Amino acid sequence: MSSRAIRLPSLDALLAFEAVARTGGFEAAAAELALTASAVAKRVAGLEERLGQPLFLRQPAKGLALTPAGHEYLPQVRQALALLKAMPLHQRASQQRERLRVTSTPTFARQLLVPALPGFTAAHPEVELELTLSVPLLAEGDAGADLEIRHGAVPDDIAPAEVLLRDRLTPLAAPALLARHEPLREPADLLALPLLRTPLQPWAPWLRAAGLGDVPEPDEGPRFVDLGLTLAAALAGQGAALARLSLARHELAEGRLVQPFALTVPAERHYGLIGHRASPASEAFAEWLHAHCRAVEAENSSRPG
Repeated sequence: MSSRAIRLPSLDALLAFEAVARTGGFEAAAAELALTASAVAKRVAGLEERLGQPLFLRQPAKGLALTPAGHEYLPQVRQALALLKAMPLHQRASQQRERLRVTSTPTFARQLLVPALPGFTAAHPEVELELTLSVPLLAEGDAGADLEIRHGAVPDDIAPAEVLLRDRLTPLAAPALLARHEPLREPADLLALPLLRTPLQPWAPWLRAAGLGDVPEPDEGPRFVDLGLTLAAALAGQGAALARLSLARHELAEGRLVQPFALTVPAERHYGLIGHRASPASEAFAEWLHAHCRAVEAENSSRPG
């Protein structure tokens, strides 16, 4: 039989089948393979479709059990996997690492992602992570990325299931700037300060919530086409920034920025994680990043005004 006539299953599918058969379930196999249970189930289902017969009996009360075909197939798969693992080239450290390329908007990468990365690399030393930056306003990403952290509207640019952070906005300013002006007692007092501007985050939502809906957008001073540059200008005392609590939480904790008012408003644009190529590494990173962002949201919600 020619090689073209043989439809070999993927190695990932065989590994999933062997792990499920050994551990007795999709959840246990998923934990071992650093995948989700649904991803493992899909790989097994794809293998069964490729073979043209079921390998497991799915019994709601009793769980999974190998079919006669599964019992026959399992030792053959284990033998093939053992042969592959025994090959010297497969035992090299470089062969045991999986490369993952992630592209992110600059400010998210610097403020949220990079400080937390040691946690991911400690949990997944087998993943070689490469991080690149995109240009949010121009919608220019990295065509070679496996995962993309995007800043956009929901649901137009980011599906609800892909949302990483549902952020809140509030004015922030450097203590040195506040010291040069009269104390801010009510939101209208903020208008005495220079208001930093960026097309990525207009002031209108917060001004409306503060009862200042008739105040126009600021039209003086530099226009920063980057949320990180806006934060940098605020840290330099150049003006007050309408900022995301998640992006400025370290500066707030260290006292380098101050939140003059307790009033916050929900952001109209969110950060989302878009998958371009599925792999064990990308699924592990997505699970870790969603958990990290949930922790950041919880930290922001517990922050006093």
